[in-house]
Amino acid sequence: MRRRIASTSAVLAAAAAVALAGCAATDAGSSHDGHGADPGAQPSVESSSGASPADVMFAAMMIPHHEQAVEMADIVLAKPDLDARVADLATRIRDAQAPEIATMEGWLAAWGEDADAHAGMQHGDDGMLSDDELADLEAADGAEASRLFLEGMIAHHEGAVTMAEQQLADGSDPDALALAESIVATQQAEIDEMRALLDEL
Repeated sequence: MRRRIASTSAVLAAAAAVALAGCAATDAGSSHDGHGADPGAQPSVESSSGASPADVMFAAMMIPHHEQAVEMADIVLAKPDLDARVADLATRIRDAQAPEIATMEGWLAAWGEDADAHAGMQHGDDGMLSDDELADLEAADGAEASRLFLEGMIAHHEGAVTMAEQQLADGSDPDALALAESIVATQQAEIDEMRALLDEL
């Protein structure tokens, strides 16, 4: 799934919409899974589960971010001449992030949020690759594919760490905070590993 980075104005407009929805929404009659809410009403970023606007934003933004990381991993893992160390790293990234996507989609559903309603809400510094960069990765072979993957994933991970640190500063949901802590620790370690691999290629 390829996704373009949203323009700054689009991000600001989407963020403002989320903030206004949070101010206008009410928890009256809502249950933990949102089934008690008025079906005609707009989904609230506040919920009886304790999720805050920051929690919703974190999950909604991290899902497509993880999806692209899985896509990048799939691209390089399909190459027969990939460096074995890069293949191992790509496998670990894919195997870790794919289940986290499902977890965060479950949170949004439990919070009464529609993931599609938050599509495109990305920061300009989130490290997402452009369509052209993904195409370059697909076209590359061997050492070039390894290099492009590592360089792209380092920037991608740095963006995820920034997003997770923002969640730790602003979020309130215990599960979302725990995932943010895990992302910071795991992906920072992988950034260090990828930088070392780049030096050895």
